[in-house]
Amino acid sequence: MAAIFQIFRKETSPCEGQKPGTSGLRKKVTVFKQPNYLENFVQATFNALPSDKVKGATLVVSGDGRYFSKDAIQVIIKMAAANGVRRVWVGQNGLLSTPAVSAVIRERVGGDGSKATGAFILTASHNPGGPHEDFGIKYNMENGGPAPEGVTDKIYANTKTIKEYFIADLPDVDISIIGVTSFLGHEGSFDVDVFDSTSDYVKLMKSIFDFNSIQKLLASPKFTFCFDALHGVAGIYAKRIFVEELGADESSLINCTPKEDFGGGHPDPNLTYAKELVARMGLGKGNTQAEPPEFGAAADGDADRNMILGKRFFVTPSDSVAIIAAYAVQTIPYFASGLKGVARSMPTSAALDVVAKHLNLKFFEVPTGWKFFGNLMDAGLCSICGEESFGTGSDHIREKDGIWAVLAWLSILAFKNKDNLNGEKLVTVEDIVCQHWATYGRHYYTRYDYENVDAGAAKELMAYLVNLQASLPDVNNIIKGIRSDVSGVIQADEFEYKDPVDGSISKHQGIRYLFEDGSRLVFRLSGTGSEGATIRLYIEQYEKDSSKIGRDSQEALAPLVEVALKLSKMQEFTGRSAPTVIT
Repeated sequence: MAAIFQIFRKETSPCEGQKPGTSGLRKKVTVFKQPNYLENFVQATFNALPSDKVKGATLVVSGDGRYFSKDAIQVIIKMAAANGVRRVWVGQNGLLSTPAVSAVIRERVGGDGSKATGAFILTASHNPGGPHEDFGIKYNMENGGPAPEGVTDKIYANTKTIKEYFIADLPDVDISIIGVTSFLGHEGSFDVDVFDSTSDYVKLMKSIFDFNSIQKLLASPKFTFCFDALHGVAGIYAKRIFVEELGADESSLINCTPKEDFGGGHPDPNLTYAKELVARMGLGKGNTQAEPPEFGAAADGDADRNMILGKRFFVTPSDSVAIIAAYAVQTIPYFASGLKGVARSMPTSAALDVVAKHLNLKFFEVPTGWKFFGNLMDAGLCSICGEESFGTGSDHIREKDGIWAVLAWLSILAFKNKDNLNGEKLVTVEDIVCQHWATYGRHYYTRYDYENVDAGAAKELMAYLVNLQASLPDVNNIIKGIRSDVSGVIQADEFEYKDPVDGSISKHQGIRYLFEDGSRLVFRLSGTGSEGATIRLYIEQYEKDSSKIGRDSQEALAPLVEVALKLSKMQEFTGRSAPTVIT
C-alpha cells in the first residue's frame, strides 16, 4: 500500500441554482466547471445522508460517459475517501447505464461481501453532451432508486449554507482497467474497484426473460431487427445482449459506440432526434426505404428511456407500457405468478388504466419522477410502470429501463410468433398494437414541448390556467367558442398526489382538464432541462368505437390541439408559434 493519504478541508461558499430537479442537478458543463460547483453539490449530498450510509460505506460512481464525466468521477472518488467512504465501485471507463446502476446497488456483492448503499450517477439523461452542452449528477439510494424529496430537499438546503468540503490527496485512478486500487488512510483502507459494466445487468436480464425464445425469433430469416443507442451508454449493453447473448448480427446495431458528445446528436429516443433509426424503419416524410426491419428500438444517453418501432409504425410510450402489462404474465417468466399492480405518471395516457381495469389489477397515477414508482414497488404494490416520456420499467430495479423494455417487446413478438417463424407472414408490431386497440380502445395521444421558454412567461401561463379553473362554465364557454365539436370539461385541477406508502404529499404536479368523453389536456413545467423553462402540453383523445381506431392521429387530435393552444394562449404567453418538439 502507498503512504497514508491526507484529507484537506477546503473553504467554500454557496453556488446559486443547485436545486435538484426530478432527476438530479442538470446544468451546462461550463457551470459545473466553475470553482467548487461540483464539490459543493457532492459535499452537500454527503452531509444530507445518514452517517452510516457514508462512513465505512460502499458507493457506486459512474454514468453515461458524457463530457466531463471522467473528471467528475476522480473528484468524487477523492471526496468519498475524505468523507470516510470505505470503497467506491466504478464501471469500467466510468460507464454504467442508469438502470445498470440500480441493478448493481440491488444485486452486486463485492468479493468481501460488501453491498452498495447508494450511488452518484453522472448523467443528464436525454440531454445533449459536449464541452458546451449538459452535464448532470444525481444520487440514488440503497433501494437503487432516486433520492426521495426529503433527501433532495436536504441536499438543496445544504448547498445554500455550505462553508467547507473535504477532499483527499489521492492520485487519479485508471478507470479503464478492471481491478482494485487500494489506498491507506488514517482510518484504514480505501478501495476503488473498477468492474465490468455489463455483467451484473446481463445476469439480471437473463433471470427475467426467456432468452431462448427471443434467440429463436432473432434467428428467423423472416425477422429483422435494428437497435440505435444514439452513441449513448446503451451501446455496450446492446452489443453484449443482442449480439453476444441473443445472436443478432452486429449490423443490426447502429450508433452503439458511446461518445462524450453523443456523436454531436441529441440522445433522446423519439421521432425527432433518432433520425437514422426512423429513416431505416421506413418512417418520416418522403422516406423511400425499400424493406424496413420488422422491429426497431432506441435508447437515450443513459439507457433508461426507449422508443419502440415496427415497420413503418411508431408505438407511443403510453401504448407500449399498456401492451407490455397486458402480455407480461404470458410472455415474461419473471411475471409468471402475476402482477402486483401497475402505475403510470399523471401525464401518460390512460391506456394502462383500461388494461388494469380489464385485468382487475391495482392501479396508481403518480407525479412525474421515478421515485414515486419506487415507493410503490418497495411496498409490493406495483410490478410494471411507465411514463409517456419514453420511460418503461418494472420492479426488477428502481429506475426506468430502456433495454428491459426492448426485451419485453421481443418477448411479446417471440410469443406471438412461436408457431409462425416458418410461416408466410409474421405477426408484426403493428398487428399487436392494432389488436390491443380493438380490445381496449385507442388513446390518440401527442405531446408538444416548448423548450427554453422564458421562465417568467412560463409561470404566467401556468398561473393563468390555474385561475381559469375557478369556473368550469366559463372554461366550457371558451372551448365551445373555439370548437363546437369538442365535448365539455367535467373536471379541472392542479394534480396533487398523496403517496399511499409514506403519506407524503406532492403538490403543483401539473394542470389537468378532463373531458366528458375521456379526453384530457395536461400542462406541466418540466424539471429535466438545464436552462430556461420547458412547457409540456399533453393532448389525449380516447376512442372506443372500433370503426374509428384506424384514423390518422393528427386528424383525430386536431380539434383538441386547437382548443389546447387557444385556451392556454400559448403563443401570447411564450411568443412561440410552434412547439420545439412534437412526440
